[in-house]
Amino acid sequence: MARLSGLQRDVLSLYRKCLREIRKKPTVGIFQPHSVSHLIVLQESRPNFKAHARAEFQKHLSVNKKDFSAVEYLLRKGHRQLEMYASPGIRNIR
Repeated sequence: MARLSGLQRDVLSLYRKCLREIRKKPTVGIFQPHSVSHLIVLQESRPNFKAHARAEFQKHLSVNKKDFSAVEYLLRKGHRQLEMYASPGIRNIR
């Protein structure tokens, strides 16, 4: 396997941090009324966070690994999003 560049290691590190933060989220989300009859539905939150993280990384797969400015921008954006979603007040994502 070829050695990874510094930016590639940074991207993988960000992805691993995202997965670690997802494990800190509650397995069961907030109670939400399902219908007019007020049935309560438990909503899983971890799969939603994982799907969102995966989708964000896959969305930018086409970025050229030699486009350093774009990769660095996306890394900064990813760190900001991770910091926001790591907040204990954020319990679920759609």
